[in-house]
Amino acid sequence: MTISPDFRCSGASATDAEAMAGTAPTETDYLFVEYAGAWGRKAVEESRMSRAVRDHLAGLEGVRVQLIRRPGGLRETGVRVFAVSLGGATPSVNTTLLDDAEDLLDLDHAMLEPYGGPLWLVCTNGRRDLCCAEIGRPVASALAGRWPEATWETTHLGGHRFAGTLLALPSGITLGRLDASAAVEACHELEHGVLPAAHARGRAGLSGPVQVADLHVRAELGIDRLDEVVVKDVVGDTVRLAVRGTTYAVTVTQTPGEPLRQSCADLTTKPATGFVVTAMGTEHVMTPGGA
Repeated sequence: MTISPDFRCSGASATDAEAMAGTAPTETDYLFVEYAGAWGRKAVEESRMSRAVRDHLAGLEGVRVQLIRRPGGLRETGVRVFAVSLGGATPSVNTTLLDDAEDLLDLDHAMLEPYGGPLWLVCTNGRRDLCCAEIGRPVASALAGRWPEATWETTHLGGHRFAGTLLALPSGITLGRLDASAAVEACHELEHGVLPAAHARGRAGLSGPVQVADLHVRAELGIDRLDEVVVKDVVGDTVRLAVRGTTYAVTVTQTPGEPLRQSCADLTTKPATGFVVTAMGTEHVMTPGGA
């Protein structure tokens, strides 16, 4: 097999109507580091930060490290850093401005202060996938025109085939199949506490099945407010969610999907994880549910 210059994984995914639910990043802790230089496929490792800094970042246990930069190459003096935790009941976003990347070696939580506004992080790393650059950069540019302080490009959100992709903080809501116009509309909704359901991949920091259960309950009950569905716990394949005073139990099973090319430059095919909702009901009465 050879790589066709015209193949785009995002177009193929959209044509196949591949489900996006459950594909948001599952990590709970993140460190976003400003880096305006060129991004490689392995962005942190291939950056021009010192070996000591790269090794330090690679050794942060349980933390997903990503590079960020302003759309259009704009930057402030210093290195902006965001530390994000999506674990627990209340997500947190803290930030500081370092003099240079070497200060990452001595970074601790006491140096950070709470960040109060929204953040829109758009994947634009064309070295990982062409779709992220071709679709993501216009999305980031459009958002920067409306929210210049909130908008950053980032190196990887997973799911190239759902480009343009975006991580919204502090909510953790992850979006896909955005163009410039849809992104502005979606972020306007998020700013007002509303889920843009047509573009939702799930909430980062939750497992795939929990993301699917959350989106399924919302669709079944017609709920679009972000704060009206709360995950209570997970027992086996069953996710319990509190919704307006009622607890719903949603059973989600994982199944291999059809093999597909998951990136523009990847000649191999492999099955993406699929999710099927097999039951939904209140805590006491379970009824059959749809996928």
